[in-house]
Amino acid sequence: MAQLNVNPTRMELTRLKKSLAVAMRGHKLLKDKRDELMRQFLDIVREAKVLRENTEEKLSAANRSLAVAGSVLQREVIDSALLLPKQEVTLEVGTKNIMSVDIPVFTSKLRSKSQGDMFSYGYAFTGGDLDDAISELADVSADLLKLAELEKAAGLLAGEIERTRRRVNALEYVMIPNYQDTIRYITMKLDEADRSNTTRLMKIKDMMVAERITKEN
Repeated sequence: MAQLNVNPTRMELTRLKKSLAVAMRGHKLLKDKRDELMRQFLDIVREAKVLRENTEEKLSAANRSLAVAGSVLQREVIDSALLLPKQEVTLEVGTKNIMSVDIPVFTSKLRSKSQGDMFSYGYAFTGGDLDDAISELADVSADLLKLAELEKAAGLLAGEIERTRRRVNALEYVMIPNYQDTIRYITMKLDEADRSNTTRLMKIKDMMVAERITKEN
């Protein structure tokens, strides 16, 4: 690993030790965040998988009903029946926070909860297959909304997991080793300086003792 370009002083050594302690605490916090994000992500993915399978089954049933209705009724009759819908859906978008990630929350509200408002046509010129298709599509709309919410959440969490992983790797494989190598280098340099000072002082002492002995003689 590369050493940081710093002066090998005791003040710099103290600063680097504090920076290393902060980096190691940050590394642990980011690893915990990454692990929790992964847990939340996998829970959402599993839920979305089950919901997608159920939604696809419901959509297949609705498409079959529409296909049967199309084979019985003329296209103009179906278009006319569905031209002016009676029901109205309002979509509200909120957010919830998961590990500092804002996840969208979709909430739909119907203008009327009456089952009859689902059908915008009379029953005289349409068949039961069209009614089944409309009912099945109405039932699956809430699942589609929830599925969109889950898949968007999974995408946002995946992006945050990747960003957190890069930060963890930068700390673990670059910053922390650089701090550690630099601390070892400065410690070695300071130890060498201490040994040199000790040797020099011992030589000075020996010279002073020798000088005193010479004067006494």
